[in-house]
Amino acid sequence: MASIRVEEFSLGKAAEMLESLLQEYRELRALEQLAFLVMGRFVLGDFSLGRLKELLSDRLPPNDLDTLFTHANGPSRPRRFRSWAVLFHLCGVPERLIAAFLGVYIRTVKKTILRYRRKGVAALFVPRAGVRKFDDPQYKEMVFTVLHAPPKDYGFNRTTWRLRDVHTVMARLGMPIGKNYIEKIIRGAGYRFVKAREVLTSNDPNYRQKVNRIRRILSRLKPTERFFSIDEFGPFAVKQRVGRRLVAPGEKPTVPQFQESKGSLIATAALELSTNQVTHFYSSGKNTVEMIRLLDLLIEQYRGCSKLYLSWDAANWHASKRFLARVAEVNAREYRQEHGTPAISLAPLPSRAQFLNVIESVFSGMAKAIIDNSDYQSVDEAKEAIDRYFAERNAHFRANPQRAGGKIWREERVANTFQEGQNCKDPRYR
Repeated sequence: MASIRVEEFSLGKAAEMLESLLQEYRELRALEQLAFLVMGRFVLGDFSLGRLKELLSDRLPPNDLDTLFTHANGPSRPRRFRSWAVLFHLCGVPERLIAAFLGVYIRTVKKTILRYRRKGVAALFVPRAGVRKFDDPQYKEMVFTVLHAPPKDYGFNRTTWRLRDVHTVMARLGMPIGKNYIEKIIRGAGYRFVKAREVLTSNDPNYRQKVNRIRRILSRLKPTERFFSIDEFGPFAVKQRVGRRLVAPGEKPTVPQFQESKGSLIATAALELSTNQVTHFYSSGKNTVEMIRLLDLLIEQYRGCSKLYLSWDAANWHASKRFLARVAEVNAREYRQEHGTPAISLAPLPSRAQFLNVIESVFSGMAKAIIDNSDYQSVDEAKEAIDRYFAERNAHFRANPQRAGGKIWREERVANTFQEGQNCKDPRYR
C-alpha cells in the first residue's frame, strides 16, 4: 500500500483504503474457508487415490503418494497427521491453516514439512528405535524410587510430589523424561496422583537412613542369616467375592451386595527373602501377643541360623515395649546358649512405606489366585485354601531356587526382592 502524506489525507481517501482492506480480508477469509473445506473433504475420504495422483503427479512419485495415502487412513494418529500435513502442503495450503485444521502447534507442522523436504516421505514413518521411556524398566524404577522418598530429600520444600518436581529430579539424575510419560508410568502401575499422600510417598523423616540400612543388610547377608518381610493379611471376611472370571456367551455373573459373613480371619505371615519361604499362622487380632508368637515360631523354625532380621511396617504393635522386651530376652547370651536360638535384629521399614514391604506382593498374588471369585462355605475351608497355597508355593521355591513363571503363585506384582523403586502392595488390596 502506497504511503500518503498528511496533507493529501482526506475522508474520501480513508474510505477508499478501508474498503480495499475489507475486500482483501473477505478474499482471504474465503480462501481460508475453501482450504478448510478441501482439507475436510480429504479427511472424510471424498478424494480418491487416483484423483490425488492426477493433482500431485508432477510433485510426488507414485510410490511416495501411495505411502502417504496409506498412512493418512491408518490407525496411528501421529502418522495420519504427518501424512495430512505433507499432502495439504503439496496442495498449496499454508502451514498456518494446516496447524489450525489439525489442532496442533504450527512448529509441529513446520518440522514435519522440513523433515519431508530434507529426507523424503520414508523419513516421516521410520519406526522409533529402542524402548519408549515409559516402557523402560530403568525409568519406571527410578520414577518410583523418587516418588517413594519425601520431596525434601531432593531439595523441595513440599510435603507431596508434583509432576514437574519429579520431572526436574529425573533430569537432575541424568534420566530426563517428559511429564506426560511420568504420569503414564504412575497410572500404568495402578496409582493416581490424587492418592500420593496415602500410597506413594513416605513422610518418615528418617526414610533414607532406614532404606539404606535395609539395603546394606541385604547386600551383606551371610549364608547363616535370614531376612524376613512380615505383615498381616486381613481381617478377611469369608463370603462370596467379586473378581474376573471366564463366562459363557450371554452369562453375566453377579455377587450380592449384602451378604451374611461366614466369619473372618487374619493371616500373619513372614516371607524369608533369601529362600523365598513363607511362614504363616492365623491370628485372632493384630497385637503384640501375635508378634511375640511369630517371633517364637521363627527362632524355633530357624534354630540353626546365627541371626534373623525382622522387617515390617510402623504399626505400633510391631514395636511395643512388651515385644521389645521379649526381643531383648531372646537375645541374651544365657537364653541363646540354653535354647540354641539365633540372635534377633529389627530392621523396620519407614513410616507409611507399605510399598516396600515385599510380603505385600505375595499377599496380592494370593488374593488374586484364591480370594477373588471365591465362595468358601466356612472359615476352615478358606484356611485350607490358604494353607495349600503357601505349601505349594514353598515347595516350588525349594525345588526351583530360580524364579519361574506360569505358576499360580507367580501371579505376584513384582519379584520377591527388596528394591526401592518397586510397588509391592497392590492398590486393589488395602
